[in-house]
Amino acid sequence: MAPNSGLLSVVVSGAAAAADVSTLVKQALDRGWEVQVIATPSALAFFDAAKIESLTGSPVRSQHRAPGTPRSRVPDALIVAPATFNLLNQWALGIADSYALAVLAEQTGMGLPIVVLPAVSAPLASRPQFAKSLRALRAEGVSIITGPHSAALEDSAAFEDGAVDAAAEDLFPWHQALDEAYSMTGLGAP
Repeated sequence: MAPNSGLLSVVVSGAAAAADVSTLVKQALDRGWEVQVIATPSALAFFDAAKIESLTGSPVRSQHRAPGTPRSRVPDALIVAPATFNLLNQWALGIADSYALAVLAEQTGMGLPIVVLPAVSAPLASRPQFAKSLRALRAEGVSIITGPHSAALEDSAAFEDGAVDAAAEDLFPWHQALDEAYSMTGLGAP
């Protein structure tokens, strides 16, 4: 592992771009990060958990640990991508009814560096509660990268059935999240 490596948690929610989360994992590994993946229950239908486990060498977590088992290590940074409308609103409101949301609630409270890539359709992004949620998360120090990928990929056919082509990969800015995590921590050099 590279000398500037750290532990990166990737929190994945159930959006079309989740089919390509292995691109983010590979890029993070190439930059020297050790990676652990946490998935919302709905996200598991979008990507191959066994492939991610093979890449990272650790299990994809989507449920709370059993009593008596060790806690996961606290990461140096988190990337939440793709982040859905539902996940972002629940997180901002402090709702922790899934393992992924509980991790986000706790680690936001710890002040850890967190980078978010939303994958939200234009109609949902126009809702007043969504803007409130983004403001609330930013006020807690969460870095949210918004742009055309937010609306464009939520409905993109490029990610359906796990068929991701090179052009579609360029639409979702995985590398921007890694660049931002680097700027916040100095780990995972570009």
